[in-house]
Amino acid sequence: MAEEDGSIILKATDLDGYLTEEDHRQIDTMNSLYSKAIGIFDVLSKTSNERRLSEAKQELINVYDSMGKQMQSIVHEEPRIHVYSFDTPKEVHGEASRLISKLRNTNTQNQEFVYYIQRAYELLFNLAFTENATHKKNYLITNTPVTNPVQNYAVHKIPDVDVDIENTVMCVMLRGSLLPSMIMSKEIQEYSSSNYVSPFALFKIKRDDSKKEYNMEYILDLKKSFFSLDNLQGKDLVFADPMNATGGSFVTIVKYLLDQGVKPRSIKCLNVISALKGSLRIVRALEQADVYTLWMDPVLNEDAYILPGLGDAGDRLNGPDMEESPRNIIQLIADYGANIASLYRAQVRKIEETVLGRT
Repeated sequence: MAEEDGSIILKATDLDGYLTEEDHRQIDTMNSLYSKAIGIFDVLSKTSNERRLSEAKQELINVYDSMGKQMQSIVHEEPRIHVYSFDTPKEVHGEASRLISKLRNTNTQNQEFVYYIQRAYELLFNLAFTENATHKKNYLITNTPVTNPVQNYAVHKIPDVDVDIENTVMCVMLRGSLLPSMIMSKEIQEYSSSNYVSPFALFKIKRDDSKKEYNMEYILDLKKSFFSLDNLQGKDLVFADPMNATGGSFVTIVKYLLDQGVKPRSIKCLNVISALKGSLRIVRALEQADVYTLWMDPVLNEDAYILPGLGDAGDRLNGPDMEESPRNIIQLIADYGANIASLYRAQVRKIEETVLGRT
């Protein structure tokens, strides 16, 4: 990585240098399989012949089945990549598949998209924190609205994950990951027996979209980031980024922190969709990082976007910025509106403290 005028820059060639020869071979295999799918896409989009359409749909199903089995075989050899549909019982796979289908759909508008992202991170929280929880339980005793004949209370058991969640710092890779990070922090708060609200570290990072996947650059702007190195020492760092395409932004931030002497207790990257290549780059570059993803997509296009993907998750969550006047983080939160701000009020307060220096 290079440092220029308060910015840290990581290049795609640095990332690819972490991949093994076997990684490159497997990525090439996935690219070949996806090329077959692209040929079938062309048929589906152009033909009106019912017989040919039926044949093409079955061909596409077969290709996707092959890609899924190939990705499962690759991930099986890497214990630090956790894919929901590979790691959980088959009975629950339909829920994740349906969620991803709705998120991909071009007819899914902003509010509905936010709803499905919230559901996705509930599943991801369970995958990352409660799937391997001990048999020990926490008990929640809640007074209910029923007062006749007396005030009523209910007892609920939840997994005891305090030791895993009450040391967490949410690391936000602005902008698309802001709301997912708030959602994940809320999940942590809900599962904590002490109502723990995670601190936030905010990183201003972007990739140079004038470049292609093979020569992409990832630029961390330290002047517009808000974090304390001391407050990250020994912490469990959680990054909730809806899309992990190349792994470049995540690796840039974490490498910078490690180079500054930060020694986290653990590092987790939680994605709704992660590309195979991006997942492999992360675990090869960072030996202490784990990737948790609801869904794995097979390839990247030349512009470093996930295929088949779901478009720009940040724009679909937040709406696009005007290029000449991008919103700062406080403006972005304000644009979420009263409902979101009220639901995540403890998280909004923590973010305001971080950005504005409030106590």
